[in-house]
Amino acid sequence: MRVWSALLALALVAGCTAHETVKEPSAVPLNARIPAQLEPEILAKLLAAVQPDWPRPTEPVDCTRSKCVALTFDDGPGDHTRRLLDLLDEREAKATFFVVGRMVAADRHHNLQRMVEDGHELGNHSWSHAQLTALPLDGIRHELLRTQNLVEKITGVRMRVMRPPYGATDGRVAAETRRERLAQILWNVDTFDWRDRVPSMIARRAARATKGSIVLLHDIHRTTVQAVPHLIDTLAKRDYRFVTVSELYGGTPDPGRKYTER
Repeated sequence: MRVWSALLALALVAGCTAHETVKEPSAVPLNARIPAQLEPEILAKLLAAVQPDWPRPTEPVDCTRSKCVALTFDDGPGDHTRRLLDLLDEREAKATFFVVGRMVAADRHHNLQRMVEDGHELGNHSWSHAQLTALPLDGIRHELLRTQNLVEKITGVRMRVMRPPYGATDGRVAAETRRERLAQILWNVDTFDWRDRVPSMIARRAARATKGSIVLLHDIHRTTVQAVPHLIDTLAKRDYRFVTVSELYGGTPDPGRKYTER
């Protein structure tokens, strides 16, 4: 009721001229009408101003000015993904998750819905983690499209970025990703977390990131998730912002094109 009263009060404030007297929120009638000209963004800021517990609107990050890094996590969702999402939320860091279709199908924790709700980006990492360059064209199409359709069914989101398993791509993969309106996202910082399961080593390698870097990680490994707090804290001390891949490029990257860093 307190939130609704504030909502109505602020709506009436926005609809008044500077010379009109505004009633206290407690005096706002329940049948008051919210002016049609009130923009949602303005309303959100007004509510945040008068109610400390009201969520403030997220300001977009301009990566041409800010020091941005894109943390990317492959091969999930897995048993450790939910803990990773908690850690990212605690540090207000965004990431991009390149999901494998068969892992999505087996996910019991509704991780994809939470990824979307928390503002992370979803990317296609094929259905079975097959090396796409070793498949015929219809095989490439099947790997991508089956994952696209499942993720869209679960979340309502049609993915716009993908990562070829093993980073293996060629002209046929480029053509098929262009057809599916998917940009190819590789990386320029490899933590080798799949090979070296040591959190301190993973964090140290991730800390080599520079402005515009795309960092390769895997959320299926417990040691990678354990490394995340330290690697984020280390880069945050150097004033880095943690953004999704699309935020890094200031919008949806070009379909079919291969990206390794900004």
